[in-house]
Amino acid sequence: MPEDKMEIYHMELKKGMALKLKGKINDDTSRFTIDLGQDPGNIALHFNPRFDENVIVCNSQNGGHWEQEHRDDHMCFRPGTEIKLTVTFEEDEFQVKLPDGHQVQFPNRGKCSHLPYLCVKGISLTSFKLD
Repeated sequence: MPEDKMEIYHMELKKGMALKLKGKINDDTSRFTIDLGQDPGNIALHFNPRFDENVIVCNSQNGGHWEQEHRDDHMCFRPGTEIKLTVTFEEDEFQVKLPDGHQVQFPNRGKCSHLPYLCVKGISLTSFKLD
């Protein structure tokens, strides 16, 4: 079964902006992923709630190599549910506002100032917006 995936390669996400995503988590998924970065091998923010482990994993990838994981055990997602997420892109960190108001922070390890790449897997998006 092919994996649902949406990719954008020429996005204008810059420091100080927010990415707002709305959609439905796929019914039959054990995890979903939101990747923001330069390209598929250089990811500044890998946001990955894992239902099978009941944890949210954040990481970054540099030249195709994963770096150290940050794990947050605040799981407020369930397969088959509608979600709204806001990712705020700051100078030194990303702030991900979860549907229940909890925030997950992850450092901007590469000190990126512009992120053209977005990949979303495991969610059927109904909207996304840059603010």
